[in-house]
Amino acid sequence: MATLLIKHISILATMDGQRREIPDGALFIRDGFIEQVGPTTELPATADEVLNLSGHLVLPGLVNTHHHFYQTLTRAVPAAQDANLFNWLKTLYPIWAGLTPEDIYTSTQTALAELALSGGTTASDHLYIYPNGARLDDEIAAARELGLRLHASRGSMSLGESQGGLPPDRVTEAEDFILKESQRLIEEYHDPNPGALTRVVLAPCSPFSVTPDLMRQTAILARQYGVQLHTHLAETEDEEQFCLDQFGHRPVAFMESLGWVGPDVWFAHSVHVNEAEIGVYAHTGCGVAHCPSSNMRLASGIAPILKMTAAGVNVGLGVDGSASNDGSHLLAEARQAMLLARLGAGVSGASLSGADAPPLMTARQALEIATRGGAAVLGRTDIGALEPGTCADFFALDLNALEFAGGLHDPLAAAVFCQPVKAAYTVVGGRFIVKHGQLTTVDLPTLIEKHNAAAHRLVADL
Repeated sequence: MATLLIKHISILATMDGQRREIPDGALFIRDGFIEQVGPTTELPATADEVLNLSGHLVLPGLVNTHHHFYQTLTRAVPAAQDANLFNWLKTLYPIWAGLTPEDIYTSTQTALAELALSGGTTASDHLYIYPNGARLDDEIAAARELGLRLHASRGSMSLGESQGGLPPDRVTEAEDFILKESQRLIEEYHDPNPGALTRVVLAPCSPFSVTPDLMRQTAILARQYGVQLHTHLAETEDEEQFCLDQFGHRPVAFMESLGWVGPDVWFAHSVHVNEAEIGVYAHTGCGVAHCPSSNMRLASGIAPILKMTAAGVNVGLGVDGSASNDGSHLLAEARQAMLLARLGAGVSGASLSGADAPPLMTARQALEIATRGGAAVLGRTDIGALEPGTCADFFALDLNALEFAGGLHDPLAAAVFCQPVKAAYTVVGGRFIVKHGQLTTVDLPTLIEKHNAAAHRLVADL
């Protein structure tokens, strides 16, 4: 079995149970899994491949718990730049109706390239629109070529405008087909084993785009196969009002009525939840994908993340769609989460000084959400930390880079406060996806050219 030694790491931030930060640290990796972690002097001196990372900070690979890869093709579309969620969606649905299988493939690789270059090693994507023969298979194939771990969510929309839903009828699917396709994808691609590169998630899009019956049937199917469930929830006040008008419940209570709570469920956003609903999440084990940039971009609000983590809710980080964030920089999203939580503390009305000062999210808390938190949300114990038995998923930042100048008083905090631009190395299962700051698995200039041509065609065709 192949071995890899990463030695003389200036600071190795393990995010393990003790949250160890090891100076002159080292990792010894065998066949894609970490075998030993500790000071360089205590680990083997040789391996099949040896890399000296003196002058670098190494952290566990970041985990992205909510994305829409295809939206890289519709960034900064003028008509959607200044809209809230519902109007933003209505503007973009007709453009997304032109997506092709090749568009799904290209946009997947574009989004994953951005994530890898910003320290991401695992991503959950929510693909819920399948026009012109597009399938989730296109995304899975693209991710396997690029090399990041993928939780591929088979999203769906079945409640069109004619039935009182938000999306146009032409981008919805029949519910029998959705369920059959969901079963096929699980049987063909889902890998429940430690170190899995591909897992399948079932993910009806939202309360305003699918029927209650599809939600119930999807939950039954997912639990028959032991796969996770995911959807958007409590993102905006518009959604809250829709649920009250249509179902007589606030969004969280509506999910409870459908059997959509438990440790196998996580929700994107959860901006508009009260303390009782946070208690439901904590009691039942539901996770949350926090998407701060998207929530700011669409003026959705500030999610009460510190209240959730204090209650014991598993919270991960999500860059969300690249048309409601306009980027896929996962480390920058950790910084955004920290800053937005601090803004939320300020607007809560409490004094920011003195004994009654509300807690402020720290840089280390933000990084924990982006690593261990994301792993917990995705139901994985094999990623999110660097300790024996976990996957060899990590990234390295060059402490000699311009962004760290003057920030080395606390390099780990500087990884959030100082907004590093690019990972020097990103490794997934012992495989170098980024090396010396460059992608190793795809030709980036060719990918960008292909992606831009597809984006131009989509909008031009409208």
